[in-house]
Amino acid sequence: MADTPTIARIWRGRTLPEKADAYETYNYEVGIKPLIEKALGVQTFREDTPTYSEFVTISYWESIEAMGRFTGGGPTEVHHLDRDAEFLIELPKNVQVLRLLASHGNTG
Repeated sequence: MADTPTIARIWRGRTLPEKADAYETYNYEVGIKPLIEKALGVQTFREDTPTYSEFVTISYWESIEAMGRFTGGGPTEVHHLDRDAEFLIELPKNVQVLRLLASHGNTG
């Protein structure tokens, strides 16, 4: 496995504010921990607003092929966690896949 990421895979999901803390814990235990074992790197973000909390996960990959081995399908295929329908306002239909051109400074 190469040490240099060339691909960023971005997932977004929104939950109601009263479910946000529980989802953060669930998402980390069931979704993020397994991802950490497969990707070169993972970042998670949370934005709280009065009407929703949005979670963003960015995972970094050495290639589209490596990411495809993780997804088991197309690079934008979403892997819903078992309880996502219970927590999320709507189930995301896809993820965003970007080529990583450059990183500068402390990004994590």
